[in-house]
Amino acid sequence: TPIIVLTARGEELDKVAALDLGADDYVTKPFGIPELMARIRAQLRRSRALAPLPDSCEFGAVVVDFRSHHATRGGLPLALSPREFEILRYLVAHRGEVVTREQLMQEVWRIRGYPLTRTIDNHIARLRQKIETGGEPVFLVTVHRVGYKFLG
Repeated sequence: TPIIVLTARGEELDKVAALDLGADDYVTKPFGIPELMARIRAQLRRSRALAPLPDSCEFGAVVVDFRSHHATRGGLPLALSPREFEILRYLVAHRGEVVTREQLMQEVWRIRGYPLTRTIDNHIARLRQKIETGGEPVFLVTVHRVGYKFLG
């Protein structure tokens, strides 16, 4: 979790001490709300970018090795595309969190600004066909009007 120190103490020694103790940013009073919000957004971007991506995972009968791009379900090989591996890896890294379509576009496709497209939904549907065993999704669930959540 990023730490931003908000304080009236503006001496250089105070700033250095706070940063050396683990603070990620230091903001002195008076400050504007737009600047503070921009600093918060920047810290959140950095903390997301630094979140380690998993090398492998197991859920249900599925075993995935992201380093070798090898996946099996029930011991049988799964033919996942490179993009499907990256989507799954991102969702596994954010296990239990709602991941928006915009996040997937930005972090997997590296596209800023979310175009109106069904690309993500189509990739998710194909991924589900490969990892789910039928019926309602258990591992890769839709959070209606928001995005997706990995529950494996």
